[in-house]
Amino acid sequence: MGRRTFRVGVSRDFLDADGRNVWGDIRLSGLEQAGVDWHYLPRLTDELRAEDVDGLDAVLFAAPAVTARTFKGAVRPPLLFARFGVGYDTVDLDACTRNGTLVTLTPDGARRPVATAALALLLAVLHNLVAKDRLVRQGRWAEKEQWMGQGLTGRCIGLLGLGNTARELVGLLRPFGVEIIAYDPYCPPGTAARLGVRLADADTVMAEADAVMVMAALTEETHHLVDARRLALMKPSAVLVNVARGPIVDEAALIAALRAGRPRAAGLDVFETEPPDPGNPLLAMENVTLSPHALAWTDEMAAGNGGSAVQAILDVACGRAPRFVVNRDALDLATVQERLKERAQRSGTPCGETS
Repeated sequence: MGRRTFRVGVSRDFLDADGRNVWGDIRLSGLEQAGVDWHYLPRLTDELRAEDVDGLDAVLFAAPAVTARTFKGAVRPPLLFARFGVGYDTVDLDACTRNGTLVTLTPDGARRPVATAALALLLAVLHNLVAKDRLVRQGRWAEKEQWMGQGLTGRCIGLLGLGNTARELVGLLRPFGVEIIAYDPYCPPGTAARLGVRLADADTVMAEADAVMVMAALTEETHHLVDARRLALMKPSAVLVNVARGPIVDEAALIAALRAGRPRAAGLDVFETEPPDPGNPLLAMENVTLSPHALAWTDEMAAGNGGSAVQAILDVACGRAPRFVVNRDALDLATVQERLKERAQRSGTPCGETS
């Protein structure tokens, strides 16, 4: 496969003002080693448009949305949008399928980093880590007795969602001897049983858990899954941690519940509106630990997500169906099959796994 035969665009949100990749090494060298012609898209945008992607064979992207407007006027839409991450709530999958474009995610790259971040945030909340940090910085040492924390060992942990990342978290929690209860209507009971997790409805999880961990994908079903009624079911001593998507939790209801002392604390890596308004009450609450939707951002995630996305691109470049396709119906389209077949015939690139 020569450099002129397969073209890849990388969304510009990866770059800082000086043109450096803010993620560091995202394994773009795998494209270069395969002889793939790639470049950063020329403009920074929150929504990819046809002028950004028309004529490209694949796009590796993180923040920009992919909508019906992405394809409007495009003569030759990309065969693949490879997302750097696992969320796809800003991707119009129907529009992608209609236009013969595959969408992939990177669950293999995000699994361990996000699970580790979830555990880190849980421990920070239980131990009142940020509040204690403020005591030292503000000369309030004598107030430390007011911030006695909770141990994790032997607690009941409730998971809202038992998918890829949550299952990884289950393994990380195992040494603490916790009981794990989860709500996930799509998780096979046998899978939960093998993990040692008890499945239950959402209300039961909220009521029984000492810590509720929001780990679900954002869908119409999960929007405001954690609302005022369910927050009222929580133990006064319980904590809520959200490392998934902000709109899964009714933020106004959470603020009211925290003010009422039920739950006693929260850890949030995500918000309903990002970034949150400077006047958002959550920013002034001492019993809330916050992160700018970046807690899992580590070199481990950069390499994992990048390597997975690059592998998806190389698979398509070689005429193979990528592993983590979200809109799998698109794989059956004649146009997609024809383009993959064309790639298989024209490819002269080694098609092994990226390192």
